[in-house]
Amino acid sequence: MTSTPADATDRRVILQVALDFVDLPRAILVAKEAVAGGADWVEAGTPLIKAEGLSAVRELKATFPDRVIVADMKTIDAGRIEVEYAAKAGAGVVGVLGAASDSTIKECAEAARNYGCKLIVDMVEVADPVARARQAEALGADYIAIHTAIDQQMRGETPFATLKAVAEAVSIPVSVAGGINSETAAAAVAAGASIVVVGGAIIKAQDATAAAAEIRRAIDERVSIATTLYKRADESRIREVLEQVSTANISDAWHRQPSLPGIRPLLPGAHMCGPAVTCRTYAGDWAKPVEAIDLCRPGDVLVVDACDATPAVWGELATHSAMVKGLAGLVIWGAIRDTPEIAKTGFAAFSSKVCANAGEPKGFGEVNVPIVVAGQTVRPGDWVAGDDDGVMVLPKEQAVELANRAMDVLEKENRLRGEIEGGKTLSEVAYLQKWEKAR
Repeated sequence: MTSTPADATDRRVILQVALDFVDLPRAILVAKEAVAGGADWVEAGTPLIKAEGLSAVRELKATFPDRVIVADMKTIDAGRIEVEYAAKAGAGVVGVLGAASDSTIKECAEAARNYGCKLIVDMVEVADPVARARQAEALGADYIAIHTAIDQQMRGETPFATLKAVAEAVSIPVSVAGGINSETAAAAVAAGASIVVVGGAIIKAQDATAAAAEIRRAIDERVSIATTLYKRADESRIREVLEQVSTANISDAWHRQPSLPGIRPLLPGAHMCGPAVTCRTYAGDWAKPVEAIDLCRPGDVLVVDACDATPAVWGELATHSAMVKGLAGLVIWGAIRDTPEIAKTGFAAFSSKVCANAGEPKGFGEVNVPIVVAGQTVRPGDWVAGDDDGVMVLPKEQAVELANRAMDVLEKENRLRGEIEGGKTLSEVAYLQKWEKAR
């Protein structure tokens, strides 16, 4: 397959693969797969350049001499020298931030002309991308990049509205990056993209060749191809994401946040997620937990602080009532009973204790107030996810971001799993010796 020249965006929409890795061998491996699947340009992502230096650009150019290599430098100062040495390393396109000063962008443009590469100006975190894109064009930019940063993607943000506005405002080609996948690549083209930049939907795929080919087809045929991965949720889709990920994924995404200690599922294979309805009661007092069922909506998870004590405040009849109401699950910091009968229902019940004896319905406690379960605060509306590894509580303000970051963990693990199945060990795919903490 012949390469697409950097000035041919009017003839063919370019597919650019963003290699946002920190290990050059993996970047080269995935790039080979992506190019085989139809990627036109190969980007040395910012993490790769920071981890490996411009040697990453040199090796990519040596490996793909007929491809345009993009150096995503994110330059904000010292523009002339950074463009010069990226170009000398083999970059055909070098990136500078639109947030840089006019003088820096101008210096970068002059250096690009002098050293035979093109300049792309990235509008990430620019307050007025339309105005700045026009200024960048006047300062000598060859391309404008509309870029929804990864941390913004995790909050459910997308680049398409900005892309359309900028593409209509400038006369130079515009690229777009930010969570593009097979479902949205055609929409990116329709919004004005001449270059579609894809990272995770290719580089996290077990088969990057197939993933790139699918996105290439979506671009060329202007079709949306459904995918369950590589897309980020907003508030309306939190449940959809949490149903796919594990509590281990959530913990990893949340800087190893612990699950609720001492809380275990009644049934192996249990999985639940939903917004919390909370209840505080006293040891053995099952009145408020039962009354709380009436306040739940389908898909809610009832979370009960019962003092991590016996007697039981929940049994088979409460479970039956909860299932009829449509609850997604139950978490009790205390005791449940009738476990054989509950097990037969398949209801996702988690507790810290099991016992045979129940208490009395005295009516002490409160419903839908903040509670503390196993040392962690749970508020009404916080999201709760549970499986065999335990229960995680996601603060409602962070639920979208944490769900998306958990999905990102799952997607990355899928890629590593594929490399292990290909014959590598976990130590090798994790590059453990390279990234051990310096002593």
